[in-house]
Amino acid sequence: MSTIDIPDEPDDIDGIALIDIRSGDRSAPFVHRVEPVSKTTKAIKFLESHPDVQISSAAVRRIVFGAVEPGLLEGARLERHRVETGWLSVISYRAYTLLLSPAIENDRLLDEAHYAADPDTGNNQRVLSMPTGHDTEATLVYADAMDDLLAATDRASMRVREVNAQEVGRRIVERPLTAVPATFLNPGRHPDDDLNLVDGNSRWASCTAGIKVPSSSIRPTNAKAPDSLLPSHLMRLPLAERRDLVREIVKNAHRDIDGAAGTSRAARAKRDQAARLLNAMTVPVQVIVGYTDDNPSMGMRRFPVAVRSLLMRMNIGVKEFKGPSKNGVTAEEIVTALFDSGELGDDAQAVRDVLLGRADVTDAMKALGLNPAFRDLRFTYVVQQLTRKESRLNAVMAAKLDKRSLQVTHRSGPIVELGLRSYSSLPREKLAPVRTALDTGCLWQALADHEWTVENIDSDQAVDDLLERADNGDVPARLLLGVLAMVTLVTSGYLLAPGGSAEQIVGGIKVMRAGVGTVVKTVLDTKEGRQVLADAIKRIRAGLRPRWWADGRLVEREKWKGSDFNAHLRLAANHGFVPEGYQNDPTATELEDKALTAFQTSLTAAGADLDDLIALRKMNGTTTELSWTVVEPSFKQLSFMGSDLARIAESEPR
Repeated sequence: MSTIDIPDEPDDIDGIALIDIRSGDRSAPFVHRVEPVSKTTKAIKFLESHPDVQISSAAVRRIVFGAVEPGLLEGARLERHRVETGWLSVISYRAYTLLLSPAIENDRLLDEAHYAADPDTGNNQRVLSMPTGHDTEATLVYADAMDDLLAATDRASMRVREVNAQEVGRRIVERPLTAVPATFLNPGRHPDDDLNLVDGNSRWASCTAGIKVPSSSIRPTNAKAPDSLLPSHLMRLPLAERRDLVREIVKNAHRDIDGAAGTSRAARAKRDQAARLLNAMTVPVQVIVGYTDDNPSMGMRRFPVAVRSLLMRMNIGVKEFKGPSKNGVTAEEIVTALFDSGELGDDAQAVRDVLLGRADVTDAMKALGLNPAFRDLRFTYVVQQLTRKESRLNAVMAAKLDKRSLQVTHRSGPIVELGLRSYSSLPREKLAPVRTALDTGCLWQALADHEWTVENIDSDQAVDDLLERADNGDVPARLLLGVLAMVTLVTSGYLLAPGGSAEQIVGGIKVMRAGVGTVVKTVLDTKEGRQVLADAIKRIRAGLRPRWWADGRLVEREKWKGSDFNAHLRLAANHGFVPEGYQNDPTATELEDKALTAFQTSLTAAGADLDDLIALRKMNGTTTELSWTVVEPSFKQLSFMGSDLARIAESEPR
């Protein structure tokens, strides 16, 4: 039985050549051959006794059994790769493609996955738990049920096959893939270990795209037609059966080449497809087999972080993560680093679980004194934890974000992605404008300037008490009220990015078009605004429309849509809650305040742009200094601005 389909092919006179990947004697015709176990013994002994190989005997066998030329692994030199937390030991060789498995990850889909932190999350496309490190081995440990792991692996493989198809078959794969040993705590009937890729998933998926499942042992016996080969088909097989499967596919492909004699188009097409498959059956691979942490007391605890940092460096160019997914990965690196360095306080494990949101947070939220049924409380807790003033926390965040100094705006991306995990079950069309609104700026400086905590505001009475304290000048209470209200309004669609018709909705008067954080911060400074925000928390939680302030009281606007409330709140941010219309002409003092705010905002943006330039130079490896003629205007402008600002400002306190 053929293992391949024969699609319509152009009449290629030259045909596709079977490429010889041997490193030894080439006098005989080249034939793919999975070496017998007897040819692997010496290589296994060599790796098991190597001081830098820190993996199990089972992982060693997977490496050697999957090698095209296992004899070359005996005496092979290990390489050391530098990562943020230490050194990875790597061994390179050429492997049979089907003896590797794609990555078990949701990293590329973090913004689309469903999280356990969301009370409404089901099992559909549910995010996996983060892998942990083995106690003593350079191995990733997965605690999820095997069916969930297989489903995620299949989903990721099919996704990259669609969005980043590679030309494989006419040529062999020449750029190495990177793999790491993995073990599964809940394998069920399946093998409890594998070699999984952390880079090269698109190449793997393209290599296997044309292969159909050839054996009844891994496909239902009642199947009418062979299935397209997926990672789950391979990961179900014991290692010996997986090697037999490779033999079967290779044997059938060579038989197709030998049997399709002649010059007819059909014969050439069959030979070409078989040659294409055989050229895709092997890949160069580097497997991580050891890890040495810069801090010896950490052992293998930071091994998953080291592997993930390697993954992030590799996913560039056409495979670069989307912004939300990249922010999600960075956020998880920040939380993990804070946890490892002891910066999450006495309830560190609970804090970590709540921030990551990958596992059920019910017990962790309760341990922190928060009601797990309230999504807005968890989001607010994320904001509070990642805007804390602690210098060590800020240093960790700045390093992970690759910033010279940490501005409040820099924290926004990771905060948004972690916070939105409480709302991951929302339809994508509803979640997209929410993410956009938050990404435009959901933080304000006071959140990082003041100490504040998240209280269990889970009832109307608790909201009223919080409002009373905020009205009495309690800054932490005011910040908590503002963040809760912002999260509630944005996620319910009542405060989003300003639409083009915002001014038309309010009669042509200019509204505040700043980020949602600035709008809330401004409204929060007025007594009427605090009334509106507190009332919105209570009513939206109850499934009701928020009310508006008019004639000295809160009134319902039954005909208002989300865009109406959004426009009026932005109008109030610009002009206040005035009973009789709004002033189009601000006072001289208001104009000066706004001008100062605009100037300071532009400085923050300029600092962020400079950070981006420095990061880009670092990524590109640029070491040449900029010429003075290029930067002189900027230096002069900064000097003039400093002098001008000093003339209108008090002297710095001594």
